[in-house]
Amino acid sequence: MKRPTIPALVIVVGVLLLADLLVVNDSLGALAGIAIDAAILVAAGAALAGVAALAARRTGDLWRRRGDPIGAALVLAGMAAVLIAGLRPGADGASEPAVQWLVSALLVPLGASLFGLLFVTTLAAARRSLELGSREAMVLVAAAVVVLVLLLPVSGPAGVAMAGAAEWLLDVPIGAVFRGVLIGVAILAAVFAARTLLGIGAADE
Repeated sequence: MKRPTIPALVIVVGVLLLADLLVVNDSLGALAGIAIDAAILVAAGAALAGVAALAARRTGDLWRRRGDPIGAALVLAGMAAVLIAGLRPGADGASEPAVQWLVSALLVPLGASLFGLLFVTTLAAARRSLELGSREAMVLVAAAVVVLVLLLPVSGPAGVAMAGAAEWLLDVPIGAVFRGVLIGVAILAAVFAARTLLGIGAADE
């Protein structure tokens, strides 16, 4: 049986953070802070490793002239521009004006373009779902249309009432669905971690 080091660590950290949320204790709070800082460091290390892997892959694509050499060159040039602007001597890191200009001039328009494509693809997916005649798809599309109509920029008392109704829909019924999904996912993750920790497999049931 494999040693369940990672699931055990996840369970211990989760219980620690939950206890810190429920119990007011300085020592417990300090331990929870250390756990959060360690998680941030691990996430930062993973992000740096991902950036290094991306740079290595794109460099290999450019060197061997495979895939999209132009795209690989643009990715490497963008990464180099941000690194040089933020890490050069005397720079303020992420607060450097050159870095902020790169983010606002390049990354924000790219994100806006992706969200624009997401809107179009969502409409296409809704049309295909309606063509299948699924009742669940019809309910989802109808709810989305209702919320979209309520969020239209209408002035006057009617607009205020529509905005309040939209806020209620998003906070109460739709929010309840999202919270239920998150709770269900958390319970499944905890059960899976406990099963792994205790070495319980499908054959043991």
